[in-house]
Amino acid sequence: MQRPQIFIGRRKTSVARVRLIPGSGNVTVNKKTFEQYFPIENQRRDVLRPLEIVEALDKYDVVANVRGGGRSGQAGAIRLGIARALLRLDETYHDPLKKARMFTRDPRMVERKKYGQPKARKRFQFSKR
Repeated sequence: MQRPQIFIGRRKTSVARVRLIPGSGNVTVNKKTFEQYFPIENQRRDVLRPLEIVEALDKYDVVANVRGGGRSGQAGAIRLGIARALLRLDETYHDPLKKARMFTRDPRMVERKKYGQPKARKRFQFSKR
């Protein structure tokens, strides 16, 4: 028996390892139920968006392990991993997923703090005299 392939999704500092298994639409994240891990509706909708686009919500079970970042970044990372997994399963999913920008890795990261400043861009108060 062939092991299910693991697909990587990233966003901000979150990294998700996603497996799609033929099933009934159950989603498990870090060995917790989907609703337990993502209590906010927007995040749940974001994760399931690739499956909605290809109308495969009840065809696959999703098993995801995710680390790093916050819940929003983790949801985005899982979304990218699911999109990549769907593409590997069926090439006909490419056009609708591409049109919905599901393969684009969100490049926005937190800007680093610079020395001599309290934050990345904020400056200490300037005093002329």
